[in-house]
Amino acid sequence: MKNRKSILFVLGVVLVLMAAATAADAPKLTFKFTTVNLPGEPQTFPLAVNNSGVMVGSYTDASGALHGFMLKGKKLTTIDDPSGGSTSCMGINPNGTIAIVGSYFSNAGSITGFLYKNGTFTDIPGPGGSIGAAAAGIDDKGNIVGWYQDSSTVVHGFLLKGSTYTTLDVPGATGTAASGINNHGSIVVSWVDSSGAVESSLYDGKTYKTINVPGAMNSQAGGLNQAGDVVYTWFDSSNTGHGALRHAGKYYKFGFPKSVYTFANGINDHQLIVGAYETTKGRPFSGFKATYK
Repeated sequence: MKNRKSILFVLGVVLVLMAAATAADAPKLTFKFTTVNLPGEPQTFPLAVNNSGVMVGSYTDASGALHGFMLKGKKLTTIDDPSGGSTSCMGINPNGTIAIVGSYFSNAGSITGFLYKNGTFTDIPGPGGSIGAAAAGIDDKGNIVGWYQDSSTVVHGFLLKGSTYTTLDVPGATGTAASGINNHGSIVVSWVDSSGAVESSLYDGKTYKTINVPGAMNSQAGGLNQAGDVVYTWFDSSNTGHGALRHAGKYYKFGFPKSVYTFANGINDHQLIVGAYETTKGRPFSGFKATYK
């Protein structure tokens, strides 16, 4: 489906993902799911949630156009960058005045990151020489992470503090993308190794620690919270997507009930995860929120 492929691209799924890992068994957690759909829209894709429960993400309308959104309680706000089209809201700060980051397709056809705060859009184009960028996560200090492509189309992660970009490349990786940052400065990234496999890592400002979902053929980290819990989408040997949570250093796999595909990307400090699911392969996504305990 064209819409499905385009939304996954805008969300930053630009890497060929394959990974494997092993870990000790973890005690069970209970996940409770609720569907989140925007009225009248055929596809809803939540991507991040703050500590007040405000969700951001993307939706497609009846014409197939992609829009960003913010859902605060039952109040829906469409967020479309005026500089282009196909907007996706990918991250929101945890607390305080709402700041949203994401990406949009420019009129020239390239992807550009943005910051939306107090009704104002600001481009996040990546460091000098980049040919495309997406902003994926933001903390309460306004520090932003995401990814950009250089002139050779190699994907690099970035950290933006004020007006200064720092490139984030996992040593030995052929491509790196940052997807989340918390207020302690911890950053999650996904990266492609020399064999074409993709792994996920937690970066503390000095070192990258590999944190792959056990037994996955494909492991992509999404968001993280202030405790360092990380939410993932991982793929099995049949390339079917599932959700996973790394909580207190242990891994927990989950999926929306009776779904054929689960995409998990956002997490807050109150044990709330957001993502999307399919009940029939190739059909539009519905959104969900899930609590765990």
